Amino acid sequence: MMKKTIAAGTIALTLAGAGFALAQQAAPRDERASRPSAEDVSAFTDARVAGLRAGLKLSAEQEKNWPAVETAIRDLAKERADRMTTRREARRADDNAQRPRPDAVARLREDADAMSARAASLKKLADAAEPLYKSLDDGQKRRFGQLLRVGGRPGGGHGFFWQRRADNDR
Repeated sequence: MMKKTIAAGTIALTLAGAGFALAQQAAPRDERASRPSAEDVSAFTDARVAGLRAGLKLSAEQEKNWPAVETAIRDLAKERADRMTTRREARRADDNAQRPRPDAVARLREDADAMSARAASLKKLADAAEPLYKSLDDGQKRRFGQLLRVGGRPGGGHGFFWQRRADNDR
């Protein structure tokens, strides 16, 4: 009987000690979710823009319309990164002040504002891309849509490669 009590106590202390050790090693929430740095986002945007341009194999005449498209893509990526930074900082401030999260209606309003901002950015991209797109042949048009993932991603969802379907990291 005494051996069982000692064994049970030893096991309990071991488990408690392991729990404390794991709790001390656990990274804070923000560190666990590896977020790309501003430099990473810039590098990814550069790579994606270069990939789109290379995939289209533009003629010299088509190249004239490329700068407006590239600028619109970069602006869209920057605006998204800025929105995400603003949201992350607001969440962090709310957590530090221990304020409750916004209610459902407030979140709906925030989402509507974010969608309006994305819609305006996408319209700018569409306006910038239209002259280039009209000059593309059928193969280039197909690649343009595939490289931008217009109409969806494998496995579902819609969006463009530089912008998530939703900017909500809740």
